Amino acid sequence: MAEHGPYSGKVAVVTGGAGGIGAACAERLAQGGAHTVIADIDTERGPAVAARIGAEFVAADVSRLGDNTALFDQVAERFGRLDLVHLNAGIIGDTGPGDRFDPVRYQRIVATNLDSAVFGVQAALPHLRAAGGGAIVVTASAAALRPSIEVYYSATKSAVIGLVRSLAVVLADEGITVNALCPGLVDTSMIAGRREAIRAAGVPVADPRLVADALEDVLDGGGTGNAWLVMADRGIAPFPFADLPVPGADRLRYRGGVLVADNS
Repeated sequence: MAEHGPYSGKVAVVTGGAGGIGAACAERLAQGGAHTVIADIDTERGPAVAARIGAEFVAADVSRLGDNTALFDQVAERFGRLDLVHLNAGIIGDTGPGDRFDPVRYQRIVATNLDSAVFGVQAALPHLRAAGGGAIVVTASAAALRPSIEVYYSATKSAVIGLVRSLAVVLADEGITVNALCPGLVDTSMIAGRREAIRAAGVPVADPRLVADALEDVLDGGGTGNAWLVMADRGIAPFPFADLPVPGADRLRYRGGVLVADNS
């Protein structure tokens, strides 16, 4: 951890941080001065990455709510606060419709890609609120912004983008920003065994450090509710969603668990 930098004194958690995108982003946060904690199920690579970049490691299966709660409670107790959360855990899962369908693998994709984001937000929120605000960044995918042959991966990452955009509205008044990173193919273990086909097809593959660049852009920009496209051949830019105004929708609120119209 650097003594001085843009995140000096901040406390950051990166899930799925034992390699690839998570490791690159955790390293960038640590270099920027953040007290950085890596969480992962990989208890071999995770501690090694943490030691290399000057971070700490917590073993956690973030597809489980209990593990998320324990993780963020432990971080808050250790450092006294929580400021930055990068929910990055994800898998492709090697299953598809028809003859390729495997219900166990499908459920694991949903748990790892979507449940981990929902549970991570739920567990981190009390600590971000206690700190007076903060930033949540979730790794989605460019596969959620266009049709993809990885059907269920795309479906879960599309759900993540919907989660992020809606959370940004709900949490805006609390000083908590919520954004998504949407990388294209990135040179990580996730594409191991697929590199030859990807290379033969001519699909651009990004270095994980490009995603770390995007994370910095998002945190430095201070915006919320955006999905940032991160691709080797296109760079980094917010994805331009079409506006869909719905009369009166901005007046709906939950109060005490009841939906009401706020016409004040």
